[in-house]
Amino acid sequence: MSLSTLGSGSLILDIETVPDRDLWSPPAVDGSGAPTERDRPFPPLYACRPIVIGLIWLDDGLSCRRIGILGEDKPEADAMADLADFVARVKPLIVTWNGRSFDLPVLALRALRHGVDFSWYYRGIGYRYRFSEDGHLDLGDVISDFGAARMTSLDGAARLIGLPGKLGIDGSQVEGLFQAGEMDALRRYCLSDVAQTAFVLLRYRLVTRDISLDTYRRAAEGLLEALRADGRFGPLLEGIDRQTLLLPHARERPAPTRPTTASAPSPEPAREDRTEGTAGPDGSPSPPAPGATELPEETPPDLLPELPPEPFPES
Repeated sequence: MSLSTLGSGSLILDIETVPDRDLWSPPAVDGSGAPTERDRPFPPLYACRPIVIGLIWLDDGLSCRRIGILGEDKPEADAMADLADFVARVKPLIVTWNGRSFDLPVLALRALRHGVDFSWYYRGIGYRYRFSEDGHLDLGDVISDFGAARMTSLDGAARLIGLPGKLGIDGSQVEGLFQAGEMDALRRYCLSDVAQTAFVLLRYRLVTRDISLDTYRRAAEGLLEALRADGRFGPLLEGIDRQTLLLPHARERPAPTRPTTASAPSPEPAREDRTEGTAGPDGSPSPPAPGATELPEETPPDLLPELPPEPFPES
């Protein structure tokens, strides 16, 4: 069973960014002329520079094929070129959380800056169309009914299904960690978000019944094993509530049966003689047989009393 209508598997993606100081500087918010970390405004999308691109690639059977950082230790343009080459060649379903509003627009703008081939995004089928899951599945957007409800955070959605959510780092700390040279911490933070998005994807596939409960458990267990083998997910694995994540006590409800071919119409039941007797020699009806129930000559088709129309409320 293929869950991607484009090509091979699902590519769960998340990026971490810092402000591009060549394009934008934050306004001063205190007397010293420098913003504090808490008050520092978020830059516009064109000035968000990707520093980490985290990925998990699941095959069509939802088994984990690869976990990693794309273009690690490469210049930004080269890392983006690696992403473009992979997506154009493999054509996976891209899965994000809020990626339609942030991750993919940021990458598209940075492709514009560097002149990177981004034809997979602009000319590929389905990647830019919001109301389809053919090319890009933004789980946050879909679960919020495309903006009809307020989008929950990945942290909230993760904790909802037994995951720990954010683990001591949030987006407001990314720039400070980058300036301090803590790239390993940033990569682990990004991969933790990618992994939790992957588990939300599996649960989404379950509740939409794209997959069965048994398939969900097998895929979730397989992803847990892949994270353990990777070695970069210790805090995440320690914070998982396995009962909530794996649903060990849930039971699959039988699917309703549906006819596959048109069935022949049922024969019309034989009409009962309403008089329960036969005509006598003079043409008058004979009395009913012993034990038979005598029915009225005419039965009203609607036995419910006629109700008066409900008046409209006065204005």
